[in-house]
Amino acid sequence: MTSLLDAPGVPDTRTSRSLALWFPSWPVTAWAQATGEDASAPVAVVAANQVTACSPAAASEGVAIGQRRREAQSRCPDLVVVPADEATSAREFELVVGCVERLSPGVQVLTPGCCVLAARGLASYLGSEAEAAETLLEAVVTGTGVVSGRAGVADGVFAAVQAAHLARGVRIVPPGESAAFLAPLPVSRLGDEQLTTLLPRLGVRTLGQFAALPSTAVAERFGSQRLRLQVLASGGDPNRVNGRTPPPELTTKLDFEPPLELAEQISFAAREGVEGFIAGLATAGLACTEVVIELTGELDEVVIRSWQTPFTFDAAAVLDRLRWQLQASAGSGLRSRVTGLRLTPATVDEQANHVTGLFGTGPDERVHHVLTRVQSMLGPDGVLTSRIGGGRWLAERQQLVAWGERPARSTPSRPPWPGMVPEPLPATVFAEPYPVALLTHSGMPVALNPRGALVGDPVTFAASGTTQPVIGWAGPWPVDERFWDDARHRRAARFQVVAGDGSAWLLLLDEHGWWAEGRYD
Repeated sequence: MTSLLDAPGVPDTRTSRSLALWFPSWPVTAWAQATGEDASAPVAVVAANQVTACSPAAASEGVAIGQRRREAQSRCPDLVVVPADEATSAREFELVVGCVERLSPGVQVLTPGCCVLAARGLASYLGSEAEAAETLLEAVVTGTGVVSGRAGVADGVFAAVQAAHLARGVRIVPPGESAAFLAPLPVSRLGDEQLTTLLPRLGVRTLGQFAALPSTAVAERFGSQRLRLQVLASGGDPNRVNGRTPPPELTTKLDFEPPLELAEQISFAAREGVEGFIAGLATAGLACTEVVIELTGELDEVVIRSWQTPFTFDAAAVLDRLRWQLQASAGSGLRSRVTGLRLTPATVDEQANHVTGLFGTGPDERVHHVLTRVQSMLGPDGVLTSRIGGGRWLAERQQLVAWGERPARSTPSRPPWPGMVPEPLPATVFAEPYPVALLTHSGMPVALNPRGALVGDPVTFAASGTTQPVIGWAGPWPVDERFWDDARHRRAARFQVVAGDGSAWLLLLDEHGWWAEGRYD
C-alpha cells in the first residue's frame, strides 16, 4: 500500500525534529564547576599554546579562539590561563546530561558542551517545542547552576545545532525551513578546514551557495566524501538522533524502620546497603572517589555532606564517613532519630585506573592506607594536609584540610591579589612573624620615606641573636590592604634579603618595625 507521502509531487515532511542544547565556552564553565573558581573572570583555556575557549569577560577584552597565548595575555593582562582538560569537560558535562535525561531519555552527546535529542516526545507532552527547550534549560540551571545554555530546534541534527549557536535563549526553525535558515550561514559552519579555506577563494561563501553547486562538480573537485557536507548545507540532514543508553542507577537509598538513634546502630544497619552500593559500582566497572551522604530525620531534617578520597572508596571507608557525619550532626543538624540514608557517587572513575599494579601498590597508595587508617581511629580532623589558598599574607594562605577533602574556597587562590608574594614562595612560613633587625652602615634601622623609597642601604641583618652581613637584597614591595576599613587597614613593605651564611629571608616592615615572615630553604 502506498501512502500519500509517497505519491509523486508530494514533499516528504517526515524529517525528524531535533532539539540541541549548547553551552558556550563549556571548557571554561567545566573548569569553574570543578574548581569552584569564578567563571565570570577573564579566563582562557589553552591547548598547544593556543586559545581554545574563553569566557565572555576575556572575549570583551579582545581574547579570541585561535590566538596565541602571548597575544591573548597582551590583550588582557589579568587573563587567567587554564590548560585544556578534556576529562574534566566530559565529566562535568555528564551532570548536565543527567539533568536532561531525567526529563527526556535518548540524549546524544556530540561534544562536551553540546548534546541533542529528539524533540517530539517532550514537545508533545508539554505542548510545544519552545516549552520543551525552556524546560530542559531550566532543569539544567536547577540541577547544576549552569545558566549559559542555549537551545535550538530544527529539522535534523545539524540545523538544530546551528540554531542553538545563533540563539539568545531558544530558537525554533519551523518545519521545512531548515534550508532557508542555513543558506546565509558561512561555510565554516561545516567544520571542514579545507572547505573553509578553499570555497571562499572560489566565491562560495555561504551554505546556500555551496548547496546550489552541482553534486557532480562537488564530487569531482572536492571528493565524494564532501557530498555529505553538501547535503547538510541544503538542510537535508539524513542523520537521526542516536540516543545513548542512560548509565545504570548508582544511587542507593536505605529506609530505617523503626527509626534509629545511635550512630553504631545506623552504621550496623547500613553495612549491607553500603556493601551493595560499592558492589554496584564495581559491576559497572567504576570506582568512586567522591560520595555524597544524605541523612533524613523524623522531623524532616536533611543533613548532606560530600566526602572525598585521594584514591577510591571501599565499604569500610564509606561507613567511617557515615559515622563521622552522624557524630558531627548529632544535636545540631539532626535533632531526631534517623529514618533514611541516601548514598550518591558524585565522582567516579574507571575501575581499571585503580587496579593494583603487577608489583604491588606504590608508595603513594601505601601512605594513603596508613593515613586513612589513622583517620578512621582519630576522626575526620585527626589527619590534616596543607594547601595554598589566596591572600596577601603568607600565614593566611596556609589552609589545613582534612585528609582526602577538597579545601573550602573562601578566598580564590588565583590573582588578583595586589601585593601578594609571587612564586617561588618561601619554604618555611612563620605562623607568627618574629622581630628582626635590618641595619644601615651607621647602625640605624633601614626605613622608607613617605614615597616608599629606601632611607639607607641594608648592610647588617640580625635574627634570633645572630648578626650577619647582607650580601644581597631586593625590594621594597608595598602592600596596602583594606584602606577603606579603619579596623582592618594594614600597610607594610616587603623585602628579600640574603644573609652572609647563604640563607634567604622574606622580611616585612610596618609601623612596628622589621619582621621575618618566611625563609627560603
